[in-house]
Amino acid sequence: MAQAEQNTQITPFSKLNLQASSDAWQRLGASMVALAMANANRAQSKQAPLPFDQAKLFRAASDVVRGAWSAPVNVMKFQAQAAKSWTEFSLDVTRQMFGGKSQLDLKPAKTDRRFRDSEWDENLYFKTIKDSYLLASQQMIELANEVLSLDEVARTRLDFLVRQYLNAVAPTNFAFSNPEVMRKSVEEGGANLIGGLANMISDLASDDAWIRREAEDHFILGEDIAATEGAVVYQNDIMQLIQYAPSTKQVYKRPLLYVPPLVNKYYLLDLKPASSLFKWLVDQGHTVFTISWVNPEKVHRDFDFGDYVVDGVVEALDVVREITGEPKTDLFSFCMGGAIAAGALGYLQAKGKSKHVSSATLMATLVDNSQLGEWGTFATKEQVEAFNHHVEHEGLISGSELKKLFSVVRANDLIWSSVLDHYLLDRKAPASDLLQWFNDGSNIPARFSRTWSRDVLADNKLAKAGGLKVRGVPIDLKKVKTPIFNLALHDDHVAGWQAVFETQNAFGGVVDFVLGGSGHNAGIVNPPSRNKHGYWLNSDKALTAEDWFVDAERFEGSWWPVWQEWLTSGKRAQEQTQARTPGNDKFKVIEAAPGSFVRR
Repeated sequence: MAQAEQNTQITPFSKLNLQASSDAWQRLGASMVALAMANANRAQSKQAPLPFDQAKLFRAASDVVRGAWSAPVNVMKFQAQAAKSWTEFSLDVTRQMFGGKSQLDLKPAKTDRRFRDSEWDENLYFKTIKDSYLLASQQMIELANEVLSLDEVARTRLDFLVRQYLNAVAPTNFAFSNPEVMRKSVEEGGANLIGGLANMISDLASDDAWIRREAEDHFILGEDIAATEGAVVYQNDIMQLIQYAPSTKQVYKRPLLYVPPLVNKYYLLDLKPASSLFKWLVDQGHTVFTISWVNPEKVHRDFDFGDYVVDGVVEALDVVREITGEPKTDLFSFCMGGAIAAGALGYLQAKGKSKHVSSATLMATLVDNSQLGEWGTFATKEQVEAFNHHVEHEGLISGSELKKLFSVVRANDLIWSSVLDHYLLDRKAPASDLLQWFNDGSNIPARFSRTWSRDVLADNKLAKAGGLKVRGVPIDLKKVKTPIFNLALHDDHVAGWQAVFETQNAFGGVVDFVLGGSGHNAGIVNPPSRNKHGYWLNSDKALTAEDWFVDAERFEGSWWPVWQEWLTSGKRAQEQTQARTPGNDKFKVIEAAPGSFVRR
């Protein structure tokens, strides 16, 4: 207590940084002028309808009342237990005030980084705030998930809203309940709060009126990130095709083709050289190609799922085959790109051309969307209608809107941590190649967006025989016999690993499942040199994800070498040939990688 009190004593005025305060006030004034101008411009422009229905989203609150009336006995038991817990909590705080030790076990989750400051445990004032928040959070989540009698859709929606509320009201988000903010405010005489207010107003004045998380020093495309040597060897209206230069004298015969998602640019797999999967694959002796999708504008509004399959993946496969002379290619893909790759496999199967693909790797991909988890909140009929109304009006769903959606689902990491750093501490984020990629969003055309939200997500047609048509051709993934390497990620917030596990039931051939550590993006960018995150293997074909995990063996390090062995040994063993430089006489180099499409 004495140390904590000493840390929060008010600094004498003579020691305050007057220059910092003056600079903060100047920034505040400039930000207010910028916001006034931005609001004036917005008032003159026609506002687009929101991409989601706020009223129906928050109508989940009424589910609480309905659920309470339908399970009054459960609610009464819950209330009695909650009252008992708060009585025990009050007695425990009193015990600590008189020098005793806490007898309650209230700890944040291991992945919760909000309460890392030592004063959350050492200073009784902050410890009481933290513990009361954790207790209330436990009870609200229990009420939403276990006590109320709700159907699965209503329960998922209510759980999502409860967690959003709890994230927003966390004591870490407010100046007078966060020890780190209080210390800095005392040290700087409040200059950090003035500067943070200037940052907030500046963000409100920006085009997307959203929290900016970029670091001051940016990476440069083609120099610091997306820097693996290569060239664009083909392009059409929907994509550029990049071939990477070899770094070995001999290469494996079968080339690799990457299918990226549409939400962000392709270079998640080509960040800094030390963490670039593309460079690592090239160094292992692979000939690597990647698709780089065009960043759509309104003129591209009619690009549909089938266009990305046929004019994107299938056409890229044709070019790869002509450049390398190899009849088969190994496909690999990530997230939404995996669903597009799956559509291509179904299309090629229906057209009698399945032998063009030797294997397909799906990373963090939902092929069967029957288990969307909290994303199901945005896949209801009402939300799909609102979303489609928005994209019809705009001609596309913008990258900034998609960034907001993904940020909301990971609010603690992508919103509230930035509120703390940007608005309360006035602290710039450290330079991050992964963060820069996340902020470099891409638009998605209106027609594709409608097909994706309605047919792929809401109606789950990709997983149904003949449910989805590609250029008029019904596809049936059960007829696809192509070997599949199915990678899920243990802490994935976008594609839950248990749902990704179900991919084994979507195809008609052999599907090998590997579970990597960490989350949706960080788990992919996991070079062996870091020896991080780990992975799980289990050769038994269990019926459920839970059964598979019980008997799975955990290994340290990266899943990359496991995939490399899968690609090159056993049934997929392959010879090597002389290294290939980008392009050939027919497909000449257009420009150096990363190309022009990624810069749009």
